[in-house]
Formats: sequence, C-alpha cells, structure tokens
Amino acid sequence: MPPTPAIPPHRDESLVRDGGAACAGGGREARVRDVREGGDAAVRERGAALGRDVRGRGDAAVPEPGAAVVRDRGDACPGALRLHQAADGYLARLRLPAGHLTPHQALALADAADRLGDGHLSLTSRGNAELRGLGDDSAAPLADLLRTAGLLPSDQHERVRNIVASPLAGLDGQGADGGAAVQDWARELDRLLCASPTAPALSGRFLFALDDGRGDVAALGADVTLIAEAGGTALLRVGDDTEALRLPGHDAPRVALAAAETFLTVAQEAGNGSWRVRELPPGYEAATVRVHLRTQLAEPCATASPPAPTRPSPPRPGQVTAPDGTRALSLLAPLGRLTSAHLRELAAIAAQDGAGELRMTPWRGVVVPGLPPEAAGPRLRELAATGLVTDPASPWYGLGACTGRPGCAKSLADVRADAVATLRAGGGTEPLPVHWSGCARRCGHPHGAWVDVVATGDAYEVSVRGTRDGAAAAATVPTTEPGRLADAVASARAATRTTPTTT
Repeated sequence: MPPTPAIPPHRDESLVRDGGAACAGGGREARVRDVREGGDAAVRERGAALGRDVRGRGDAAVPEPGAAVVRDRGDACPGALRLHQAADGYLARLRLPAGHLTPHQALALADAADRLGDGHLSLTSRGNAELRGLGDDSAAPLADLLRTAGLLPSDQHERVRNIVASPLAGLDGQGADGGAAVQDWARELDRLLCASPTAPALSGRFLFALDDGRGDVAALGADVTLIAEAGGTALLRVGDDTEALRLPGHDAPRVALAAAETFLTVAQEAGNGSWRVRELPPGYEAATVRVHLRTQLAEPCATASPPAPTRPSPPRPGQVTAPDGTRALSLLAPLGRLTSAHLRELAAIAAQDGAGELRMTPWRGVVVPGLPPEAAGPRLRELAATGLVTDPASPWYGLGACTGRPGCAKSLADVRADAVATLRAGGGTEPLPVHWSGCARRCGHPHGAWVDVVATGDAYEVSVRGTRDGAAAAATVPTTEPGRLADAVASARAATRTTPTTT
C-alpha cells in the first residue's frame, strides 16, 4: 500500500504554538465526538450543563488547577505531515518516542534543517523536535526524507506517538531494577500504537510517560503513566488518579494502550470533546477510566497508591557513569535550539564512540550513551566548544523560552534575546526553573512549579506558577531594565513553594 500523501500546509496562525506546547483549535484530524452538534449555541449550552468553561481556539492561556474546557473543535496540533504556518515560515513537529534518534536519523534531520528549514532543530518539552522556517513547497520533500529515515512508521499515527521516558534509564544504575525496562516499554508501546486502528483518534496532546522509578517523567502530568517497580512489576496511573493498577512489567505497554483507548470511550460518553484526561468532566474523571480499564483486563490486577509526584528533575549536564563503566554524556541545548552542526557532531560521537543512539529529553537536552571512559572527557570538551551546555553548574540549567519574536506573530517580545540578556545580568539559579513567554499562552512552559516570565508589551510580569496555592504575586518590570528584571527573576527563582500541581 502506498504511503498516505503529505497533508498540505495548513495556514491558521491562531493554531500555531511554539516551544513545544500542544496546539489549540480546529482541524480535520479529530475523531473523538465533536460537541459542535447544533452550532456554537449548543456548545455553550453543553458547557453550562457540565458547569465548565467553554474555550475556543483562541484560548490557550495556562488554566488554573481544576479548570476545564468543552472542546468545540478537533485538535490541530502540528505534525510531520500537517505543517502550520508561523511568522518565520511553516513548522513541522516530529514525534520521537522516548526521544530516540539513531545517528542516521540525526543526520537526516540536519539535512532537512539545512535544505528545507532555518538550519536548526528545536527540542520540545516532550522530547520531540520541531523544524521551523520551512518553505511553501516543503511538505512533500520533508515527508519523503522522514520516511526514508524511518521517522514515520505510520502516517496515520504520527501525531499520537507522544511517549516520554526517563532519559537516564539504564545508564546510571538508578531506577527500579536498573531502569532498563522502560526503554523496552517505549519501543513496544510505539509498535502497539502504530498498529492500533483506534489510536489515531487520540489528540496530538495526549501523553504517555514511562518512568524507571526515579520519579522524573512521572511528574510531567501525563495522561497515562507507567512507573517501574523492583521485581519486574509496574504501576499504571491514569491522569492524576490517586490510585494505580499494578501490572506485570511485560504487560505494561499493552495495558497503557488499552488505558488510552478506554479514555477515548469515556471521553465520547462525557461529550465534552476532551483531548486529555484532565479535561474529563465531573463523573468521568481519571478514576472512571481506571475502573473501566480494570474490568477489561483478562487477568485481575490490584490497585496501589502511586508515589507522590515530585518536582521534575532534569538530568544534569556532564558525564554519567553506568554500572558497566561506560559513560553517557548529558547536554543541554541553550533555549532548546540545536544547529544542524550540533546534530552532525552528536551523530558522529554516537556512531564512533557511543552506543549508536541519541536520547532527546523533555528538558530540551540530549543524552549520548555508551562512551568508553577515555573518550568521554575529550568528547564533552568538543561539544562544549560548539556552544552546548556541559557544565552541571551552568546558569542555563532550568532556563527555557518560547520562540518569541520574530518567529511567532503572537509574541509581544523577543524573549530569547531578553532571556540571554537577563542571564548575563544575573537572574539567579535554582531551585525553580524559569520559562520566558512572549504572550499569555506560555507555550512550552515546564510542569510543576516554575518562574513565569511573560511579556505584556513594554514590560515583563514575573511570578511563580504551578504551586497548589496558584500563581504568586507578580512583579512587573519594564523590558528596558535588564538589571531589575534579573533581580526579579532571581528572587522568584529562590522561592520555596515548589509543590507541583497537575496542570
């Protein structure tokens, strides 16, 4: 059967979201029940009946904890086959399950960036990748290039392959039973997703998280989370459910897919067009999905309390020593941008000295596993010379930003330039991460508690968001005063209220 043709670029700037956040708005991909039946008035009536906010395509601001939506359109998240137009050209988002790339695939993306895009690869908050600055005639050649590289195993499923996994699993001896199981889970779950006739109905936002037991990606607020346990079992949590199902580890990927398919059934019954578990209305929450899922399993499984969520902890830059003595290199891409030269250097190191793989992380970093100890130090210095972050104490650690001007038409500021200027002026370090946003959409913001720096026009508003107390009191600082802005960011970053929420 010939591959599905590339979907033509779709121009709708209200749908374009930058920096890795999912897109809001319409799109013909939706397969879950559309609550638009009867028109917009019916949507508003449905929202009133559910006691929930009705949010259209223009609403993309970060909701308060417990806020909900009635989705009146299908999800139009960008993909590799559906391109969206931003101010700097078309954008393609490539799903990379568990962040995995082979050296060959990394080189293919470098070629795509140079031939079709702006020469860069943007890393997202889900360990995926974006190509920006694509031209009007780039859809078909990009699709052909990605298929040849093995990055499009199924055209119909390409937007739903959202799988994050603990990036250091199996590399540092931590995690349950050494953590290696989640890498097998990721490959199997991706295979099952691409074989499922139901899975294409999932939103491009729906997220699977595979945690090796250390708690890093379990804290990312996924829709379905697998947590490895000692002894070969796994916990499966749906959304922010306070109970989990305990499963044999070998069965975890299959049940994770079943949980996603059960969500689709529950969402259809709920009738509010939910894209994610947290959007299900009262009476159809995450626990409902778990209960329905449990009745479908051939083997009985017990419930258990999952570990309490913690603040996500990205891998530190530098060297990581594996139990077998090999080293992994952990790197950060400043503000999530890799050049095509970076990709080629990383591919060469992975192929010549490493284990033949790269792992993109949900914190806009890259892990290169499997180097011999004598090669790790020199290679790390080479990468530092290219501009990648290799120092574990670097102030770049925990610093992120959306695309901003000039790439995004909705941005009110060149947030990347302002973030760099503030970093040079001070800006503080840990414990809280910092995210710069060009508008109230806050695209690509971290999960849990973070310092929110959002452009308002001629100023930035600095606050702490993502705590159970809601956003902290904000400081408003003119864009022309980087010193004061650095002080405000440093003060907020030192905040101690770090309890995460499920937003």
